[in-house]
Amino acid sequence: MIGYLLEFRALASAIPGTPMSFASPLFLWFFMPVTLLACWLLPPRHRNGVVAAASLFFYTWGAGPYTVLLLSAIAVNYGAGLALDSVRLRDRPCARRAVLVATVGWDVAILAVWKYAGFASRQIDALSGLLGLGDTPIVALALPIGISFFTFHHLSYVVDVYRGSTPAQRSPVRFITYITMFPQLVAGPIVRYHEIAAQLDDTRRDRFGGLAVGFPRFALGLAKKVIVADSLAPVVDAAFAHEGGQLTTATAWLGALAYTLQIYFDFSGYSDMAIGLGMMVGFRLPENFNRPYSAYSITDFWRRWHMSLSRWFRDYVYIPLGGNRGGAPRTYRNLLIIFVLCGFWHGAEWTFLVWGLYHGGLLVAERLLGWDRPPRAVWALALRRGTTLLLVVVGWVLFRSQSMAEAADMLQAMFTWRPGGLEEFAVNRQRMLTFALALVVVALPASRALGPLIESERGPAAWVARSALTWVAAPYAAMLVAAGTFSPFLYYQF
Repeated sequence: MIGYLLEFRALASAIPGTPMSFASPLFLWFFMPVTLLACWLLPPRHRNGVVAAASLFFYTWGAGPYTVLLLSAIAVNYGAGLALDSVRLRDRPCARRAVLVATVGWDVAILAVWKYAGFASRQIDALSGLLGLGDTPIVALALPIGISFFTFHHLSYVVDVYRGSTPAQRSPVRFITYITMFPQLVAGPIVRYHEIAAQLDDTRRDRFGGLAVGFPRFALGLAKKVIVADSLAPVVDAAFAHEGGQLTTATAWLGALAYTLQIYFDFSGYSDMAIGLGMMVGFRLPENFNRPYSAYSITDFWRRWHMSLSRWFRDYVYIPLGGNRGGAPRTYRNLLIIFVLCGFWHGAEWTFLVWGLYHGGLLVAERLLGWDRPPRAVWALALRRGTTLLLVVVGWVLFRSQSMAEAADMLQAMFTWRPGGLEEFAVNRQRMLTFALALVVVALPASRALGPLIESERGPAAWVARSALTWVAAPYAAMLVAAGTFSPFLYYQF
C-alpha cells in the first residue's frame, strides 16, 4: 500500500496541478476510507467540518500553493454574501449592486487571468509577428485544478444571495464545505448554492443507508472509468496522434467513435462517483447525465449532457440576456453567446471556440427548421437519433484535436475515402470488444439512466444491478487500478 502511495505522489509531483484521482490506489484505499470513517464515527454535527477539512487536504494534495488562490476566492465571496444579506445594505440597492458587480468581477478576473491570459498573449504575439512588430511576451501560467468549477460555484452563490432566493451562509465551515466538497470540487457536477443550502444545515443522516445507496453508484462510475474509458484511451490517443495525411478512413472513424465513447464513460463515470461519494458523506448532488447519446436533436442533447453546466448557463447567463424573449433574432444571438462562452469555459483554444460555435449554430438551425421538437413516427425518431449522434461525433473531433489543422485532417479522413486498415494501430481484442459493447450500450433505445435507476428502484432487477456493481464490477475495477491502469479524468483539465 505504501508503495502505491509513494508512486502516485511521485507522479503527482512531476505533473503540476495533478489532482488525486478517484480511480487511484491513494484515493480508494487511503483517502476515501479514512474520510468515511471520520464522518461515520464522529457526531453528526461534525460532518461539515470533516468534509471541509478532507476537501482542503484533497485539493492541496494536487494544487499545492494554488490552494491560496482558492482560499482567497472563498474569503472574498463569503464576505460578499454577508454584505449582500446584511441589514445595512438591505435598503440600498445601488450599494448591493456595487458589491455584486465587484465580486463577480473578482471571480471572473481570477478565471480570466489564470485560464485565458496565456491564450490572449499568444494571439497578441502572433498578430504582432504578422504586422512585423516583433515578438511580445508570452504569459505561461499553470492552470489551477478545478478553477472553472469553483468559480461557477462562487458566482452562483453571490447571485443567489443578491436575488434573495437564499440567505447568505453565516457559518464559514459550511460555506467552505459547499465550495470545496471533494466529490464535486475538481470536475463537478456544478452545484448551485440554493440546491444544497438546506443540506448544509441539516446534519441528520442515515450513515449506513447512505453507504448502501451511495457505494453502488460510486462502483458504477468506477467501472465506467476504469473498465471502459481507460480501455479506449490508447485507441483514441493513437488516432489523434497521427500526422497530417497519414490517417485512413477506418482509423479516423474508429478514433472519433472511440473518443465519443471515452469522454462519455469517463465524464459520466466521474459524475456517478461524485454523486455516490456525496451520498456516503450525507449530501445529494444533482444529476449530470441522462443518456445523452439517445438525444433526438442537439437541443435534446444539451438537456442530457453535462446538465448542471447547461442549467447554470441557462439561469445565470441565458435568462438574464433575455432568453427567448424579444423575438427570434435575439434568441439566436443569446444561444450563440451562450455556446461561445461554453466553448471557452472548456479551454482557451480555438478548437473549443469553434466547437462552441458549432453547437450554437446547430441549435439555431434546429429552431429555424423546427427540429428541436421530437418527431412522432418511430422511423423518424430513429433517423433523428442517428443524425444527432453523427453531428455530436463531428463536434467531438473538434473538441479533442490539439489544433484546427489536426481537426480538419481528421474530418477529411472521415468524409473522403482514404484506403487502408488498422495496421500498427493501438487495437487488440480486449479493446475492440470493449468498444463494441460500449457502442451497443449507448445505441440502445432511450430509457432511464442506470445511475438513478439503481437508487430509486426496489425490485429484483435493481437489486441484481446493485449487487453486481458492488461485488463484481467494483472489485474488478479495483484490480485494474492496482495493476496501474488508472489515469486522470478527462475533465480534470477543464
